[in-house]
Amino acid sequence: MVLHQARTDSSQDSSSVDGRARVSGVDAARGIALLGMMWVHIIPAVDESGRTSTAYLLASGRASALFAVLAGVGLALATGGRHPYQDGRLMLRRSGLVARASLLALVGLTLGAVDTPVAIILVYYALLFVCALPFLSLGARALVPLALGWSLLAPVLSHVVRSSLDESGGGNPTFGTLTDPQGLLTELFLTGYYPVLPWMAYLLAGLAVGRLALDSPRVAAGLLVGGAGLAVLSKAASWALLYPAGGLDRIVGSPALERRLSTSLGGTTPTTSWWWLAVSGPHSGTPLDLLHTIGTAVAMLGACLLIARRAAPLLRPLIAAGSMTLTLYSSHVVALGAAGDSADRAALLTIHIAVAVAFALLWRARHRRGPLETVVSATERSIRTLWARRSRSPSRLER
Repeated sequence: MVLHQARTDSSQDSSSVDGRARVSGVDAARGIALLGMMWVHIIPAVDESGRTSTAYLLASGRASALFAVLAGVGLALATGGRHPYQDGRLMLRRSGLVARASLLALVGLTLGAVDTPVAIILVYYALLFVCALPFLSLGARALVPLALGWSLLAPVLSHVVRSSLDESGGGNPTFGTLTDPQGLLTELFLTGYYPVLPWMAYLLAGLAVGRLALDSPRVAAGLLVGGAGLAVLSKAASWALLYPAGGLDRIVGSPALERRLSTSLGGTTPTTSWWWLAVSGPHSGTPLDLLHTIGTAVAMLGACLLIARRAAPLLRPLIAAGSMTLTLYSSHVVALGAAGDSADRAALLTIHIAVAVAFALLWRARHRRGPLETVVSATERSIRTLWARRSRSPSRLER
């Protein structure tokens, strides 16, 4: 679950029309990701006719990937935007992000105790933020090939390592799982629903995008067209490998497994064959899945940036929801757990979305950030202030 990062960088004036359009576009994309995840969480994977539901066909894997890419964009904006920090400001941001990640993990572990069907992402995101710290000083020219290489190679490494590991237990991380740190880290990095090793590709791609001139309509259009092209090409490559090349016959042994290719593979693929790396199904974590979902995420961001320049009022509900995703996501998880097995899933989805958007609009009328976002932001600022004072202390300077 992506969190709302710093809204501006020092090189750009957020009071300008272009700056406001950039912030609004990013927030609107976050709002779409949030609603997309709600859609998948509530609507069943298979509809009454036995086919994969529209929710899963459109949003499964793509909504969470959009969150992850936007997390990288937020990190880039918080660390200088087009001109990444190279001085003491970068160290201050890193210290604040460690505090942010710690709070994310605490919220995620707490939500893990809720009896809910949702695979909670917050602990994974906390670890992703920490793993992104070494890359925050890089510019787009370094980050683009790094993200591409990570997308191609990390799934291969994961495939090799997981071949000697047991499958994930499938549960959400909780405070209880802290008693087995090795098992927890294995699940978070490799075998869980949002494995950090391949998912770092999303953070690196988002960092690269956040280093671009997002207030430029030409850049926004390039993201839309380029992202859509990448998404189509990666799906076409997967289709060619699975069907004309015969890869599907080598990996699918049952109708249930074939169904998972269009719904969710639970974060990882089996390691019984190298042909599994050719699939691009939701939550498969393969090279073609990562490239496809990076493409759809980048295209969605480009579209939101363009619309925000011309018709921002139309995006107002999405912008409001996207500005407080931690609050709304956490509330959604708790409410879904309390709802239990509701028969009318469409009505339940309508209620969740309506309440989330209404609350966001009302709250934003008086406050800049959501309730949980305010706590996280205040803590992050406090840690940065303490770090700045420590770095300027005489005893430190004498060393």
